Amino acid sequence: MNCEICGSKTGIIFNAKILNKYQIDYYFCENCRFLRTEKPFWLSESYVESVNIYDTGIMLRNISLSKITAAILFFLFDKNAKYLDFGGGYGIFTRLMRDIGFDFYWQDPYTQNLTARGFEYNENVKNIKAITCFEAFEHFVEPIKEIESMLRISKNILFSTALLPDIIPPINQWSYYGFEHGQHISFYSFKSLELIARKYKLNLYSTKNIHLFTEQRFHPLIFKKLVKLAGRDRFIFVKKMMKSKTFSDQQDLIIKTKR
Repeated sequence: MNCEICGSKTGIIFNAKILNKYQIDYYFCENCRFLRTEKPFWLSESYVESVNIYDTGIMLRNISLSKITAAILFFLFDKNAKYLDFGGGYGIFTRLMRDIGFDFYWQDPYTQNLTARGFEYNENVKNIKAITCFEAFEHFVEPIKEIESMLRISKNILFSTALLPDIIPPINQWSYYGFEHGQHISFYSFKSLELIARKYKLNLYSTKNIHLFTEQRFHPLIFKKLVKLAGRDRFIFVKKMMKSKTFSDQQDLIIKTKR
């Protein structure tokens, strides 16, 4: 099997049980340190429900990421621009960002939009400034294909995924493998993200599990400080400066449904 990121030859590095029933191989690329499963034949079982039962952090994660994103978009992009949440799940993040005041839209072909109805992305939504894509990169069976589909919409992608540690964790010591649900297919190193950025002539900024592909150039410490301080003073400042769309969205939807 060749590496999905750099095309180098990969080799089996370990074997593990998925969904408590299928013994499958994991392939590792020595060149870019990208790790992935064998061809995932089990996905129809893994995605009986697209948001798996083990995702108890879904609300806490969305709230935290909304604060980080608000700070990054306000200070590094355009607070009045349009944005897209790619792989947006139930729509929680899109709704939170609109509640803060950002013009966000939802997209996810595999999950029902429950909380951001009326703000689905389509070809009529033009000039998307940036895309958010949280906890989805590890689900990509064909990462480059998915990334290219995003780049056709915007050259700025803010995303989260846990990076593969320098020493590959034993199978019983890294919960991010997700053996119990079988939805995590691709695992990236910082080097693999660097190669992706270079391939598309983008800059990469990264801290903890938050990453940004962008055409823009700024000091890396700015990105790191915004992520670190977003939950405190930066977010409070942004929220004061933005006008929530909660009520105006309701009024707009009332008008639309009357047509």
